[in-house]
Amino acid sequence: MLEISPLVWGVTIGLVVVLLAADLLLAALRPHKVRFREAAGQSVFYIAVAIAFGVWFTWAYGSDAGTQYFTGYLVEKSLSVDNLFVFVIIMTTFAVPEEHQHKVLTFGIVLALVMRAIFIAAGAALLNAFSIVFLLFGLLLIVTAVQLFRHRDEDPDIEDNTVVKAARRLLPITDDYVGGRLSARVDGARMFTPLFLVLIAIGSIDLLFALDSIPAVFGITSEAFIVFAANAFALLGLRALFFLVQGLLDRLVYLSTGLSIILAFIGVKLILHWLHEDISPSVPEIPTLVSLAVILVVLAVTVVASLVKTKGDPSAHAHAGSLTLTSRKKEQAGR
Repeated sequence: MLEISPLVWGVTIGLVVVLLAADLLLAALRPHKVRFREAAGQSVFYIAVAIAFGVWFTWAYGSDAGTQYFTGYLVEKSLSVDNLFVFVIIMTTFAVPEEHQHKVLTFGIVLALVMRAIFIAAGAALLNAFSIVFLLFGLLLIVTAVQLFRHRDEDPDIEDNTVVKAARRLLPITDDYVGGRLSARVDGARMFTPLFLVLIAIGSIDLLFALDSIPAVFGITSEAFIVFAANAFALLGLRALFFLVQGLLDRLVYLSTGLSIILAFIGVKLILHWLHEDISPSVPEIPTLVSLAVILVVLAVTVVASLVKTKGDPSAHAHAGSLTLTSRKKEQAGR
């Protein structure tokens, strides 16, 4: 186990909080349509921060720890792209005005960080107390991978989201966004705006992604600090990445397939680790460097194959993938 001092924890968390606060302040003070140049500059900045942190971390704690961080960061970054797909679907479903998308994305990132911090703490405690959790996490990832692959050509049905449906049924909702506020007084009565529903949808999706991403990165490392840092730095650049690759996302037609392969691979890695630790030391483990190589190759093949596919077939477009059969598919199956 790495000896991470409270000072390092504090500085790392402080850096993440400062960057998030700056992002929130920018979204609140200057709501606007984010242009390509601005998004590109911010994306480069956040990636540079993540790499700089990784270089320092490698220097301070050794190459093995550094490899774990960069591998975890890569896994979380690739999963966050799928998260972007769902954000696009949510914003399209609710017709979120461009000037308010920045605010929605920042909220989604903050909520994702909070949820993942909670899951990281819980996951680390469980792994330390019960080694069989490695097996359970591995099985969870394999099941998730199978479901994602089965429904790779579908998108999550946001309107069918249980939480969103309950909110629509129980709360008074205005027809317009009322200047980007969460609630407004209409004819003397307090009502919620569609932006409130958007945030509810984002929150429920963040919860689902946290349930997948935390076991995935624990498959790379059992160090809670590395898990947190990889998640935090991968999520920090998500808002800028959304505006940068918004047009490209639709061309990544094999992303769900690639992610399902990565999740299945990490699931197998976790199960092998459990077998090695609890059953027999003769069971081989997958080294972190091998994991990094596999993930890089899968991502590279996914991107190249997707671009080749869409170039040859312009009508092809990507889907975020779904873990369950959507209501639309259920209706088609019932006919």
